[in-house]
Amino acid sequence: MLRQLTVNDVALVTHLDLNLAPGLTVLTGESGAGKSILLSALGLVLGARASTETIRPGAERADVSAEFDLSLNTEAQALLDNHELQDPDSKNRCLLRRVVTREGRSRAFVNGTPVTLGVMRELATGLVDIHGQDQSYRLAEADTQRRLLDDYGCKTKDLELARSSYRQWQAAKSQALKLEQQISANEDRAALLRYQLDELETLALGKDEFANTDSEFRRLAQGRELRQALEQALDGLAENKIGDVNRILRGIKDDQPALSAARDLINSADDLLTDAQAELRQYGQSLTVDAEQVAALETRLSDIHEMARKHKVAPEVLEAHITGLTEELAAQDTDRSAYEAAALSATKARATFEKAAKTLTKQRQKAATQFAKGVSGIMQTLGINGGELQVKLLEAESEHGMEAVELMVVTNPKYPAGPLAKIASGGEQARISLAISIIAAEKTELPCLVLDEADVGVGGTTADVIGRLLRNLASHTQVLCITHAPQVAALGEHHLRVHKDTDQATQIDKLSPAKRVEELARMLAGADVTSKSRAYAKTLLAEASA
Repeated sequence: MLRQLTVNDVALVTHLDLNLAPGLTVLTGESGAGKSILLSALGLVLGARASTETIRPGAERADVSAEFDLSLNTEAQALLDNHELQDPDSKNRCLLRRVVTREGRSRAFVNGTPVTLGVMRELATGLVDIHGQDQSYRLAEADTQRRLLDDYGCKTKDLELARSSYRQWQAAKSQALKLEQQISANEDRAALLRYQLDELETLALGKDEFANTDSEFRRLAQGRELRQALEQALDGLAENKIGDVNRILRGIKDDQPALSAARDLINSADDLLTDAQAELRQYGQSLTVDAEQVAALETRLSDIHEMARKHKVAPEVLEAHITGLTEELAAQDTDRSAYEAAALSATKARATFEKAAKTLTKQRQKAATQFAKGVSGIMQTLGINGGELQVKLLEAESEHGMEAVELMVVTNPKYPAGPLAKIASGGEQARISLAISIIAAEKTELPCLVLDEADVGVGGTTADVIGRLLRNLASHTQVLCITHAPQVAALGEHHLRVHKDTDQATQIDKLSPAKRVEELARMLAGADVTSKSRAYAKTLLAEASA
């Protein structure tokens, strides 16, 4: 329930601190006193779009807080817990706050923690349900319509079984599809690897073959140049004068150590040069150029280069590439056992879901008839002559079963049924929503209901019926009703009056029994309150108490 609403600088309100109680609370007041401000303020903390026009003239910001008691609302408690927004001092307390500044900035808080408007709206959905001529935050939504019917006529265990089995089915199906795609990708990759390896096998590349072949080809291909260079080197060595120097030094008859050392070094140099000539002549013998061999080597290198280009690798790493492809092919996993297990699990979960869904379909079909009949009866009681609610079950597979629920309404027997959200008359929509809430309340836990002039356009007798229906509804849930009908106002368990003070600021007062008589008399007689209107007001209150 809504325990307290605090409003600062919204529209004509400077400050308002409103304490609310369980049961039926009625709000009355003259036209233009500011009753709609309550809806505007509530709209802000429910996540409605904010505008700087909401801010009271002369103020810098609008600030609205709403405190809720969640003692009987386990769903809202779970949402707070999921978002880690619980009040550390009381898990049953939820404080929503919204601040709108002149700069157009809007901030939202839950139990003092900043949140997005999305989170605020998610929490508010299960806390307040506003029905008015221009707005219905909850009953027009498809999920809410389905939930109302399910709460009314479906077993919780069947709903939960359908939900859990559907999720298991989707998870297993997703896993099976993922495994199937992986297996298919692995098989495609394995086929490509086998094709590539078969192609590479025709090349029959040997170990280190490219490096050796390339080196040999380069050596043989430049054989002529090498021979010319070798001949020049040998000619140079042949022209050396070391032999003459050696003979001259042997002709000097002196045993000086330096001379002896020079003779030894010259001898060694002569021997080294002789050895070098021998090695070069041997190297020259290996430079015999074989044209056919060069051509064969060139062809082999061309084949290796072509294969490397085709596989987009350098020729020198082609051998390593072949090894890598071979290892990757060996590692490819095309085992289908995991996929088959997931597919079997999906099949079983689907069968369980379909069984539970068929059970829900039967329950919904039965509940739809009873629900529609009950709501239609209330609609006619509320003055919508010929009014009828129809419940359509549409094919739509989800975790909620095999169908979606759409509430269709007839307000004039001459015209076909239309969706609840598209009813033209605001007053009729408010009363239809009220009828739905009354029937749903028999088996459904509804949040706090705020009704904006659900009695608009009805006479005294119908207004009295509406008031009594609201009084009964309030035994199931907290109801706040803005009304101009004295018959409805008299049936309220709590009566609040909206008025303007001397500064033209909106105020809301809780009425004492005496002031309540005066307010009802004003509603009955207008500005000219008489003893007769007061007497009638007392009669209405007495009948309401009875």
